[in-house]
Amino acid sequence: MLTIFAMTEKGLAFIEQATSKFKDIISLVVIGQDSAVTNDYSEQIAKTCKAAGVEFIFKKDHSHVTTEYVIAISWRWLIKHPTDKLIVFHDSLLPRYRGFAPLVNALINGEKEVGVTALFGASEYDRGDIIQQASTTLQYPVTIAEAITAINACYLECGMAVLSTLASGNKPTASAQDHSLATYSLWRDDDDYQIDWSLPASTIRRTIDALSTPYRGAFCRINGNPARILAAEETEDVTIENRDIGKVIFIEDGLPVIVCGTGLLKVMKCCDDNTSEDLLPLARFRSRFS
Repeated sequence: MLTIFAMTEKGLAFIEQATSKFKDIISLVVIGQDSAVTNDYSEQIAKTCKAAGVEFIFKKDHSHVTTEYVIAISWRWLIKHPTDKLIVFHDSLLPRYRGFAPLVNALINGEKEVGVTALFGASEYDRGDIIQQASTTLQYPVTIAEAITAINACYLECGMAVLSTLASGNKPTASAQDHSLATYSLWRDDDDYQIDWSLPASTIRRTIDALSTPYRGAFCRINGNPARILAAEETEDVTIENRDIGKVIFIEDGLPVIVCGTGLLKVMKCCDDNTSEDLLPLARFRSRFS
């Protein structure tokens, strides 16, 4: 029998398919919760399990694994289990983007191809043998919500293949990674929401999109007051004699255009970080974003 550890929208999509097609091999679903996002999908996962008649428990109440195999979907905590019976689903095409927040970092970097890897556990993170991979291409601009929806199909492709093998009583076959091709994706915290206006407008736009819903939004200060930028667009650059990044240079249709390291960025949606009050149109033209 099998224990599945799942969280987020990707976990929900996986659990919906798994409980529909492979309910008989699922002993327990452990559900993760995350207060840092607007919706962690934990309640939807619980409702899906309940409707399917599959036992579930929240992470805070779970103590130890009792099944032979474990599958981890969009999971961020250590699971104590033999690595040859632990199957992890990772948001990248390994060996690239090993580590943390791979999809967010891939979007900020402008990667055209993203995907999912199913792999066995290992003593070091994301170094296990690869069982299955699936990929999809992205067209920019793209928000994190759109990218998550796009790779849900990759999760299902990999996941149903793994579950089908386990349901047949077999152990999934796997191939070793080429460790010489490995890249790493660092963990992110509140400081990483901060916009760096010295970067190109294209990079800042991708960062804003990558940190949008279900995340809190890219952070900045407007005239010293904390704010979240939830949407923005690049506009054509102009020659600026004193390129002072972060200053408003134009107001177009009531929306501020900000000077970046290279290029200009029009802020389309912005709110107060404390009250969520809409801050557009700006109270004054002479505003600085820092």
